[in-house]
Amino acid sequence: MRVLILGGDGYLGWSTAMYFSNKGHEVATVDNFLRRTMHLERGTDSLTPIQNMHQRVDAWKEVTGKTITSFIGDITDWEFISGIIRDFKPEAIVHYGEVPSAPYSMIDVHHAVHVHDNNVNGTLNVLWAMHQFAPDAHLIKLGTMGEYGTPNIDIEEGYIEIEHNGRKDTLPFPKQPGSFYHLTKVHDSNNISFACRIWGLKATDLNQGVVYGIETDEANLDDRLLTRFDYDECFGTALNRFCVQAVAGIPLTLYGKGAQTRGYLNIRDTLQCVELAMLNPPAGGKMRVFNQFTESFSVHQLAMLVHEASQKVGIDVQIAHYENPRVEAEVHYYNPKHSNLLDLGLKPRYLQESLVESVIQRVVQYKDRIIDEAIVPRIRWQSGDQPEKVHILEYEKAPSPSAD
Repeated sequence: MRVLILGGDGYLGWSTAMYFSNKGHEVATVDNFLRRTMHLERGTDSLTPIQNMHQRVDAWKEVTGKTITSFIGDITDWEFISGIIRDFKPEAIVHYGEVPSAPYSMIDVHHAVHVHDNNVNGTLNVLWAMHQFAPDAHLIKLGTMGEYGTPNIDIEEGYIEIEHNGRKDTLPFPKQPGSFYHLTKVHDSNNISFACRIWGLKATDLNQGVVYGIETDEANLDDRLLTRFDYDECFGTALNRFCVQAVAGIPLTLYGKGAQTRGYLNIRDTLQCVELAMLNPPAGGKMRVFNQFTESFSVHQLAMLVHEASQKVGIDVQIAHYENPRVEAEVHYYNPKHSNLLDLGLKPRYLQESLVESVIQRVVQYKDRIIDEAIVPRIRWQSGDQPEKVHILEYEKAPSPSAD
């Protein structure tokens, strides 16, 4: 199958490109290296040393004998992306090509507008190019569970049956995003749904939880094939940040009470999910939604898991509750459904089984690359201020390891 991966230089994009190439698909990637530019802007970097795209594809060919084609350009450039889709004729388009950061979108008006321009307009270009040049292609678009927010009801997979004044209909699930970045994903979902209805396109919207790990069969072939590992306040996930803080001896940054709950999945499961979606496309004219995660944790539960895993490799961990820079419910109900991918055959991996091997050992390997000052959060949702000092509300004594 001809697979076009947008954002192919990114954390998931590069891993997906190798995965599908290794499976025998004809793979091409598109990227303008914006993620690398944003790291330069913020003074941050991937914990893992990552090669440039030319070195990556050369190393992949050297190690496996397989070819990944790389196109360099911006999907907000209509002439560029429409030409790629017209000439490559993809059967599946895996779309990771967006700015993936809530904090980055909340820095100031300029960053918020830039994230909207890049994400929403780029996806609009892709939809129009599909309409004109690849109407039978299947768009597999990376959304986020953050589109839903934390409503006080069960979260369905994209749609909910509503009864109102004696009539029923199935409608998109209400969205309560928590940042300007998450809002762009909501706009994408609406635009994709509209394009499917009026043009007969087919799309899968993957509302993904938080992904962890960098270990994949392909990346483990050669360290030149490693994907990025972000841990800074802009692009790092809470779990990545906790693992780096544990190794660096920095107290784990729990925001507020630490009861915020989200869905999580291993990077290997992300690859499974995207493959299952690609091999089982929807009918034309339909946008289906999969909630893509395997298990849920509160931030406090994550901190406890990192504490326990760190002790196994001889690292002692402090836990601290920091003043929450975000505006969010710190205690809330959270019960999202996620059966569609399981029904297609997803075989989940679980965090406690792989945290040491898939994350902490890699952090220890590259601990000399940790930029300490990039970790503690300073971007605030309400004021936009970036204070020199962030307040620690209290330290928490982590439990001693169990006797067994």
